Amino acid sequence: MAKRAATLPPVSLIKSVSTVSLWTLASRVTGLARELLMAAAFGASAMTDAFNVAFRIPNLFRRLFAEGAFSQAFVPVLAASKARDGDDATKRLVDHVASLLLCALVLTCIVGVVAAPLLVWAMASGLQKNPAGYEAAVFMTRFMFPYIGFMSLVALSSGVLNTWKRFAVPAATPVLLNISSIAAAWLLVPWFRGQGIEPIYAMAVGVMVGGLLQLLVQIPALSRIGMLPRFGLGAVALKEALADPQTRRIGLFMLPALLGVSVAQISLLINTQIASHLPTGSVSWLTYADRLMEFPTAMLGVALGVVLMPQLAGARAQDDAAGYSALLDWGLRVVVLLAVPCSLGLLVFAKPIVSVLYHYGAFSELDVLQTTRALSGWGVGLVGIVAIKVLAPGYYASQDIKTPVRIAVVVLVTTQLLNLVLVPEFQHAGLSLSISLGAMLNAGWLLVGLIRRGSFQPLQGWLTFLLQVGFAAAVLVGYLGWAVGLVDWIALRAYPMLRIGCLFLSLVGAAVVYFVSLRLVRVNLRSFLRR
Repeated sequence: MAKRAATLPPVSLIKSVSTVSLWTLASRVTGLARELLMAAAFGASAMTDAFNVAFRIPNLFRRLFAEGAFSQAFVPVLAASKARDGDDATKRLVDHVASLLLCALVLTCIVGVVAAPLLVWAMASGLQKNPAGYEAAVFMTRFMFPYIGFMSLVALSSGVLNTWKRFAVPAATPVLLNISSIAAAWLLVPWFRGQGIEPIYAMAVGVMVGGLLQLLVQIPALSRIGMLPRFGLGAVALKEALADPQTRRIGLFMLPALLGVSVAQISLLINTQIASHLPTGSVSWLTYADRLMEFPTAMLGVALGVVLMPQLAGARAQDDAAGYSALLDWGLRVVVLLAVPCSLGLLVFAKPIVSVLYHYGAFSELDVLQTTRALSGWGVGLVGIVAIKVLAPGYYASQDIKTPVRIAVVVLVTTQLLNLVLVPEFQHAGLSLSISLGAMLNAGWLLVGLIRRGSFQPLQGWLTFLLQVGFAAAVLVGYLGWAVGLVDWIALRAYPMLRIGCLFLSLVGAAVVYFVSLRLVRVNLRSFLRR
């Protein structure tokens, strides 16, 4: 790998990515524990569909505004301000943005609570075939909608902390939601049953408590770097915030970013709507599969995106084109190195993973089969899903949001055309497969665009690198094919903890086989660690 440009700050990228990945792993493990408890307690039913839809609504708005359009517009401007204007001016920017954001959130939460029936109908009108489930979804949507307020402020905090290269707290924060939900499933569900209250409501309580905890832990982290926002909610303060050129620039950037993120969320909305009209349990099967798919996408894609965004924006602010391109090259090589084996794992090893982790209590053999089908669909496009997290920041760091938006619109149309073909044949699994194929198209288009404009110039050795990874991947497939039979045989005969232990050892063995194969074909893994 080429040496870093001297103008880039001396930060270890692999150390930062590892920090985010390890905390993300903790988040995903606790999230999986939450899903396992839910699967054992409720299986896949009309009530789990209702909870998943109700939780998906504030999450949709969170991804649309907070972690989506807002973060894409806020972080590049914040990083540029920090590099050029200094901490005092940057602190004023944070104060102005926080004040305007809080006002917008209060209004949004009020509207969301009032409009809950309309939102549930728009998201999943098929729930009306079970009136009790539909009413539960409306109630839980109203109860959980303020969650978007907590998480939007968390997104503001994360943008600031990541720009200051404080990655641990933002990465660790989601663990609190999962711990709260686990406590709700473990303690509140039995108590709700004993009190004659619908037990699924306990999970909604867990979500709200978790959201509040996530917000509270940001306060000391922001205080330590002197960036705890001062909210000015008076007319004069808000007028001053609106008059700030940097704040207005963020607002202008949010408009195309909002359109771009809306495309992805519209796709999710359409797919949830379609799934609600498929056999009961389809929304839950997709949700359980999505939880497993999030392990590699979050540990790789989200971690790389979080770390690279401020680095790329800083390189652009310093006109360091060589360093900017080298960052993208390194990120893409990490994607190929790590996302390819994960994708093969979801394709070849999906059934043992789902069976060992979920097949308890109310989670039936049919649920295992249907969740496995959805998970395999995700595996097809995992490389594209992760690569987008590296390629899109390449545009956002240059404050070009329109190009990814145009690409996303075409991908949305393509994805829905694929749904017309795939859903009649594969039912709910066709939804995950269409998104996967759309992600591959999206990633390829973003990559070609960066190369054509000269922003990304691939370093030498890519062909050799791809052949080396291809060899190791082929060896891995052979190992996984053997391991599937072994895990299935043990799963039928062993206690749950032994089954989980066998699965864990099989996955560790897969990692050993893959990386030993890479060494045999002389892949220089140290070149990735030097960044």
